[in-house]
This record gives sequence, structure tokens and C-alpha cells, in this order.
Amino acid sequence: MIEQKVALVTGGSRGIGRGICIELAKAGYAVLVNFNENLGAAEDVRHQIEKIGTPVEICQADVTARSHRDLLVQFTMERFGRIDLLVNNAGIAPKVRKDILETEEKTFNRILNANLRAPYFLTQRVARVMIGLIEANQIDRAAIVIISSLRSYTAAKNYGEYCVSKAGLSMVTRLFAVRLAEYGINVYEISPGLIETDMTSVEHVRDYYNDKLAKGMAPINRWGKPEEVGLAVAAIAKGHFPFSTGNVFHTDGGFHLREL
Repeated sequence: MIEQKVALVTGGSRGIGRGICIELAKAGYAVLVNFNENLGAAEDVRHQIEKIGTPVEICQADVTARSHRDLLVQFTMERFGRIDLLVNNAGIAPKVRKDILETEEKTFNRILNANLRAPYFLTQRVARVMIGLIEANQIDRAAIVIISSLRSYTAAKNYGEYCVSKAGLSMVTRLFAVRLAEYGINVYEISPGLIETDMTSVEHVRDYYNDKLAKGMAPINRWGKPEEVGLAVAAIAKGHFPFSTGNVFHTDGGFHLREL
């Protein structure tokens, strides 16, 4: 077991996940960067973390598959001997946006499988490891972070399956927060707003949201950066919220506020 605290970050090779991994490394964490397809991007994140000077490993795993989740956890424990922080970041969007009256079941199932079922059961799997480590006095406390979205509470009639998956993550946060508090494992939801990522770089998507920003979408009326979500995760990782669990941290420029 290494002396440094260890973070396991799913979908850590690009976008928000990349920002999270790098900020956790700056906070002194050893980082396990999970990726599914893009080895080059994962290698780049590893290189960036190596320059920071903290231990880092990368692991390819499709978290929608139970065998891959087991492999991911096993790999992390073999390399580092501990998991102090799990960040459920991996997620996908529909390939084509369709009106909820036209949504196909196969698309709905694909999105829910990746965005809701996978983090639910990975959280379950990692929580058991964390409990064992705490009961063996090998770590003092642990934390779990679930990355949701403003879509968890903002309806989009042509994005229904995605909205439902993210809304489900809000309840997953609450459920595990209640269940794991007795063990010293705090659980948090981070809800990003408009963040500059691969998912939002598609021209028609970016044009759509730029138009919203032009009309005054949020109090801090700009695109957010992946590292700004990473800073929120790092604050949790540093243990700044010991008397909090189940909280939602909005990294959205104040979009969630209502003004009358």
C-alpha cells in the first residue's frame, strides 16, 4: 500500500475527467485514470500527471460490464493497495437527439446502462473495498463523487434519456450518502453546467449554447472549463467538507439559480 491517498476516476482521459485527474494530482493524490477507447488521450493524461510528480496508472475498462468493473478495482488495488476516492465521471450522450415521443428503447437502454447502472454498481463495488480498508484501519475516511449534469433537473424534450440518467444519479448520491455515512464514507454530487469538452465541441451543439449565452443564460455567463470541475472535486478530496454528505455542488456559473 502506498502512503499517498488514491483516486480512481472513470472516464478520466478526456474532457471533465481529464480536468479532474490533473487537479487531483495537484492536490497530492495518486491517480488511476480509467479510459475505454482512447489510449492516446489516457497516455497524455498520464504524462501530465507524471510531470506533476504523483503516482499514476491508466487502465482500460468498459464500466458498463461487470467483469471490467471488477478488473478496474482489482487493478487499482494491485497497483496502489487502497482507494480513498472514487469519481464516477464516465458517461455518454445519445448519438442522435430525438423527441421523447420518438425515443427508441435501444437508445434509452444504452444511455441508462452507461450513465446510471454502471456508476451505481461501481459505487457498490468500490464502497465494499473502502469499508474493508476502513475497518482494517488502513485508511481513516473515504469519499465518493458522482458527476451529474444540469440535465438532472433541467428538462429537454429531445434529450429525455440523458436527462433521466442524470436525474437518477442524483438519487444514487443520496442513497449511498445515507448508507455509507456510518463508515466514514461521504458521498457528493457535482453538477456541471456548460463545460468545454469533446461532447460540446460539435458545431451545432456549440452554436446552440452560444445562442443561449448571448441571451444571458447564467449569472456567470460563459463556458466553464474542465479544470473548474476538477477544482471542486479536489476540494472534496482534501477533506474540506467533513460534516457534509449527499450535497450537490453546482459548477455551472449559477445556472441553477432562479431569479424573479
